Amino acid sequence: MRKLLVSLLFASLPAAAAVSEQDIQTAEKLRDQALASHQAYDLVKSLVVEVGPRLAGSENNKKAEAWAVAKLKSLGFDKVYTEALTIPTWARGTIHAEISAPYRQHLVLTALGGSVGTDAKGIDAEVVRFADIDALKAADRNAVAGKIVFIDKPMARVQNGFQYGTTVAGRAMGAVEAAKLGAKAVLIRSVGTGLSRFPHTGMMRYQDDVTKIPAAALAVPDANLVAAMLQAGKPVKLHLTMTAEPGPQTTVHNVIAEVTGSEKPDEIVLIAGHLDSWDEGQGAIDDGAGIAIAAAAGKLIKDLPKRPKRTIRVVFFAAEETGLWGGKAYVEQHKGKDLAKHVLAGESDFGADRVYRIDTRFGPEGEALRSALNKVLSPIGVDMGDNQAGGGSEVSLLPYQGVPVVSLRQDGTYYFDYHHTADDTLNKIDPAQLAQNVAAWVATVYLAAQNDSPLRPIPEGNFGE
Repeated sequence: MRKLLVSLLFASLPAAAAVSEQDIQTAEKLRDQALASHQAYDLVKSLVVEVGPRLAGSENNKKAEAWAVAKLKSLGFDKVYTEALTIPTWARGTIHAEISAPYRQHLVLTALGGSVGTDAKGIDAEVVRFADIDALKAADRNAVAGKIVFIDKPMARVQNGFQYGTTVAGRAMGAVEAAKLGAKAVLIRSVGTGLSRFPHTGMMRYQDDVTKIPAAALAVPDANLVAAMLQAGKPVKLHLTMTAEPGPQTTVHNVIAEVTGSEKPDEIVLIAGHLDSWDEGQGAIDDGAGIAIAAAAGKLIKDLPKRPKRTIRVVFFAAEETGLWGGKAYVEQHKGKDLAKHVLAGESDFGADRVYRIDTRFGPEGEALRSALNKVLSPIGVDMGDNQAGGGSEVSLLPYQGVPVVSLRQDGTYYFDYHHTADDTLNKIDPAQLAQNVAAWVATVYLAAQNDSPLRPIPEGNFGE
């Protein structure tokens, strides 16, 4: 029945209009201009040098917002404005851990975002290892109570980075599951693929009805060290002190710039990244690169002799790392206003390596646009992917509101070597690879802004299963 209803609906829709040859040629010119431009690299370099890391709600985050407004105005966008939202804050403080038995060893680790700290004396306890979060959930309380839980799940290196989703649950919920069983603290193997001694931070969660215990991530070599000691069969005892603590609520801002459409200015094509970062690195690949890509693509379109039909909206989302706060606020603030007029959205938030594939989330009317995108993007090594795009971090919230999205898949082979670490620095960005990202995005955004066919797959709901 569902297939019949969907087929009847699509049969009633107008046929997709072909993308004009002139629009394809303009997209190709924009693509080639982007490949020859250093605009995106100059932007991310400016952000890293002039601001640095940008923990959501921090003083540096405020500096980043001011930087963003000034930079977008200097690029000549038609409108530059901010939208406020309120978020919880958190301070990392200091952390120290060492194995006290059977062999004294200093450990390199970092507090997970949102974690509480220890008291001044710290925690002294035996370590108990679990292969993953599921093994912890299945454990007997007697094996865990009074101990420090160690979740030792490694992350595999793959191009699309999808192993992150299968690994990150230990980081997100490890403290809750360990506390349910009476643990004093939880340590995880860093959710990352590198072998360097840089621990990977990231957000964790508590549950109101469960005791809050400290949570931290061990650098991969240090996780290996703890695992090796445990494998030797002797009890491993550890001392941990942390001063991490939650802070007050504060106001942050999504920063937005627009290129006004020439024929349908109320219809919007959105391209985004997130302005905040974790505090230990420079925030270059996560997500300085993404906002630079979005701004550079918008700038190229702004400089065209004739504006595209629809408005291009560049969004620098706030507080992505600590809970997608900027994306959630955007949805709430634009519901009942212009959200229904968003014809396409996408977000760059996966580093700075080359785009190798584009996924869409269009109905049958979008086939002409998919064909045009394939024609323009294949010469720069971008293959046409599936039609199940999520849109990327905050933009992943928009398909639930009926907004069509695209995902420009970046090569993530080495992304999780640096992700959420002190090694997220400017020298991880290849300017040529970054320019290829801009080339892919600017062509995609321009063609969507010119496209005359609706892209929405099914109005209001999916007819059930």
